[in-house]
Amino acid sequence: MYANRIEEKKFSPSVASAGIKSVDDIREKKNTFNKLSAQPEVTITNGRIQKDGALLVGGSHTTPWWNGKLKTSFLKKASPAITRFVPGREGLGLTDRIDSVVNFMKLKNILVFDQNYGLWYDRRRDDHERVRRRDGDVWGPFYEQPFGRSGQGTAWEGLSKYDLNRPNAWYWARLKEFAEKGSEDGLLLFHENYFQHNIIEAGAHWVDSPWRSNNNINQTGFPEPVPFAGDKRIFMADMFYDITHPVRRELHKQYIRQCLDNFADNSNVIQLTSAEFTGPLHFVQFWLDVIAEWEAETGKKAKVALSTTKDVQDAILADSKRAAVVDIIDIRYWHYKTDGIFAPEGGKNMAPRQHMRKMKVGKVTFSEAYKAVNEYRQKFPQKAVTFYAQNYPAMGWAIFMAGGSCPVIPCTDKVFLRDAAIMEVEETNTDEYKKLVKSDIGSIIYSKSGTEIPIQLSSGKYALKYIHPSSGKMETINNSLKINGLYKLKIPDMKEGIYWFHKL
Repeated sequence: MYANRIEEKKFSPSVASAGIKSVDDIREKKNTFNKLSAQPEVTITNGRIQKDGALLVGGSHTTPWWNGKLKTSFLKKASPAITRFVPGREGLGLTDRIDSVVNFMKLKNILVFDQNYGLWYDRRRDDHERVRRRDGDVWGPFYEQPFGRSGQGTAWEGLSKYDLNRPNAWYWARLKEFAEKGSEDGLLLFHENYFQHNIIEAGAHWVDSPWRSNNNINQTGFPEPVPFAGDKRIFMADMFYDITHPVRRELHKQYIRQCLDNFADNSNVIQLTSAEFTGPLHFVQFWLDVIAEWEAETGKKAKVALSTTKDVQDAILADSKRAAVVDIIDIRYWHYKTDGIFAPEGGKNMAPRQHMRKMKVGKVTFSEAYKAVNEYRQKFPQKAVTFYAQNYPAMGWAIFMAGGSCPVIPCTDKVFLRDAAIMEVEETNTDEYKKLVKSDIGSIIYSKSGTEIPIQLSSGKYALKYIHPSSGKMETINNSLKINGLYKLKIPDMKEGIYWFHKL
């Protein structure tokens, strides 16, 4: 009886197309819940990264690269990660709720989420062995990669091979969600396009990489078996950054464009080449050329940070065509030190920490950090300058007073930060004090001693306040100080700190 009904198809649904709208005729409903266009955008104005006219300040959080456990005791001390995935479980150390990541950053005065993809997908590779896994039967947490699986073959970790032409929809959607929700509070996503850690140092860094020939269906052309040096180390950077290889060049190009497409309308996303990047000039040139081509085709403008070794940085900035693509100069892989400069060369197939073992890192004080930021601000006044090098985040006030962006300072007063966004560095600074000035707005002075400080301001009344450098606590010295041109600030009792003149 039942068999006859099945064969007769009496209860089969209709598949007739009459009266059904085409997909092309269906208009997508506009999302009125989250209108980003109605919010002030993050801009680079006057060479500062700001929002609603105020300089953006705060710390930086780097995403976890690989570690994690599902034990309750570990989860209590876990670190937020946007693209970490634990099936069926949400919360810190698991699949983080994006709202919780945003709240964590606000609570901790963290401005920047520094994102790169995971060092490896699953935690079996934590043992740093290079052996092929028997199967894909493994526990979370998983550190998602930007590429999707192909459903074909078997990669080194026992799951199907990657397709480098197929974006991992979950990975990109998570980053997009953070960018959109974080923009409401002026939070920044530093999007490191690549993760150099995969291609140098320990051989285990490479064996599960989606780019390895064995792990994808895209014919990437990397040698198999892997040429481990001394049966342990790996040196794949030269081949990875070789953009003359026709297959890899096109894959790089498509991937960089995906990085741009995903955040095309997010003003709070900054594009960087790679976490731990010490790569060669030619790859940075290629990266910038792809960005320029994308901008010309789409009419969109990405925010691009030049985060490289100093020789590569200077070479790009001397190239007017490519320098025009750069919005932010990021000082991260070099620094001035008390006895000179730490500036390894790019393209040497060495990680930052490997360079630090071979060269004297030295000491960075207020003066050295200030000098590094100020030099680039003076040479390229329309570009923002950030500093994440040695002795970060302690150099926050040095970065701030040099006209830098994203400094870690404890003062979050909006009026103070709006004044700072407009002011210019006064080059009559000394070792005893540094000054930011805008004659019709006011001045911000960082004093290191009790030296009397001359200040030239337009005539009028000013509020004079003192800001403690470590706590950010603000004290009013004078609510209505009358100034007529030149004023001499007398610092009481050798009191180090910040003195803010705000015109009333």
